[in-house]
Amino acid sequence: HSQSTLLSIFSLEYQKRTKRTISRHHAPDVIESYYQRYLSEAKACPTAPILLELANEVDLSPALMARITLDRFLQDLEGGVSSKTVLNNMLKEPSLIPDQILASNIYQCTINDCCYGPLVDCIKHAIGQEHEVLLCDKLKEKNLSFLDENQLRAMGYDKTPDIILEVPVAVEGHIVHWIESKASFGDDHSHRTYLNDQFWSYWNRFGPGLVIYWYGFIGELDCQRDRGILLKDCFPTDIVTLCHGALQD
Repeated sequence: HSQSTLLSIFSLEYQKRTKRTISRHHAPDVIESYYQRYLSEAKACPTAPILLELANEVDLSPALMARITLDRFLQDLEGGVSSKTVLNNMLKEPSLIPDQILASNIYQCTINDCCYGPLVDCIKHAIGQEHEVLLCDKLKEKNLSFLDENQLRAMGYDKTPDIILEVPVAVEGHIVHWIESKASFGDDHSHRTYLNDQFWSYWNRFGPGLVIYWYGFIGELDCQRDRGILLKDCFPTDIVTLCHGALQD
């Protein structure tokens, strides 16, 4: 999965960089200058990909440039603060935008952004789902009894891992009660965030578990094994079921 791994690393680095620089693009005078420039250039050349070129020129994600511009357009249209629901719906479906030139520009930004925007969100969600299904299939192949996220939610759990094993297993000598699937590369920043927001709370509630980063991870991050969080980049082959200690092939 080397190409997917590289794309995942690129996406993570791009998002970190964007978080560091986004505030300067959100200054009211900067937003106004982008918007006025868009209006004048759209008037002069209605078919040009103005917002996409402007985003590249000022080094901003095209999808974020689309959001900023549409938000400013809606403020004029609605006479004040724009509705977030309306904004998000129009970004997902640009044909809802009453200005055809702006709609075309928003669409161009969305399809030319590899890290942000509604199209990328859909793709990431689909890839995440695909890997959760893959994990469930692997568990079924091993005849391991488990509860998935939907079953756990129905039971009243709010914050849950993707899988809870009804009978714990051992992986490389470590007990595993739950498994979390991550269809991404595990870098230092994202792993630290996941530990604080998810993994330690799973550990507190359900005991030790396993995280699968399907696109790999920085090796040094797998340092919590003794505390009860194991990292792998694929489904483990050496699962020992604790009920009878037999090695599952």
